[in-house]
Amino acid sequence: MTDLHRDEAAAKIKAAQRSGKIPIVRTFFDEATFTATHVIHDPATRTAAIIDSVLDFDQPSGRTSHASADAIIDYVRTRGLTVEWQIETHAHADHLSAAPYLQDKLGGQIVIGRHIKTVQTVFGEIFNEDDRFARDGSQFDRLMADGDMFRLGELDGIVLHTPGHTPACMVWIIGDALFTGDTLFMPDYGTARADFPGGDARALFRSIHRLLSLPGETRVFLCHDYKAPGRDDYAWETTIAAERTANVHVHDGVSEDAFVAMREGRDKTLSMPKLILPSVQVNMRGGRLPEAESNGTRYLKLPIDIL
Repeated sequence: MTDLHRDEAAAKIKAAQRSGKIPIVRTFFDEATFTATHVIHDPATRTAAIIDSVLDFDQPSGRTSHASADAIIDYVRTRGLTVEWQIETHAHADHLSAAPYLQDKLGGQIVIGRHIKTVQTVFGEIFNEDDRFARDGSQFDRLMADGDMFRLGELDGIVLHTPGHTPACMVWIIGDALFTGDTLFMPDYGTARADFPGGDARALFRSIHRLLSLPGETRVFLCHDYKAPGRDDYAWETTIAAERTANVHVHDGVSEDAFVAMREGRDKTLSMPKLILPSVQVNMRGGRLPEAESNGTRYLKLPIDIL
């Protein structure tokens, strides 16, 4: 069976490579959360997108700050870029999004995959949210579906739905660059966990193989890195060819059943991310904190014995 949207993505990547219309990517790595935020721009029009931004959060004190986001603002302004998109690859469980703060300073639409509504429904129940918390994705400016196309200046963009890590994961392709979120890590580190609510190891395998059929020269930019054993430096850029041949979890020849057995067994040994509870409550709101209560203070909930 032909995968029309994947084939459209492959055609756009090849066209970008042939035309030489290659985006510029600058990455900001937050070691506290091991998160790579990417600023991508079209060199012809200087139109930019910010992908998977980080709001600094000190959990013991409950305080937020903006050093990570301010570094991005400085970069964008210094280079005279115009931000059109604030992109979230999914509702992150390991860091809080700075998209609303960056939108206020730089502009751009906050966008995510339309299956965020599923995430909002699941976690709305877990956190016992009342009717003031909308479960329709309306906290975001735009919801994207599999195969949706968009533009970044003169560059073509397309999104692919890649469920598995979460039901709402989307891969964003702009020119010859692919932003995979948490679906894939560096080849020497492997793949994302699939045991969060709504996660599915079998769906993750199929999503990854959808990506591995894209052109081998496609640049792949990751959302996280944790330094594989034996590697001294953080890394967040690879290629489809490298993932296809060398990814320790899903290289060529690994069967779906073998991957599922590995992923499910490995996930049972992992602890929850330390920021999962505050992160999900904020990120399912489009990066906004919960509304202040009658005393003017905002609160994040801590459910007991749930996850």
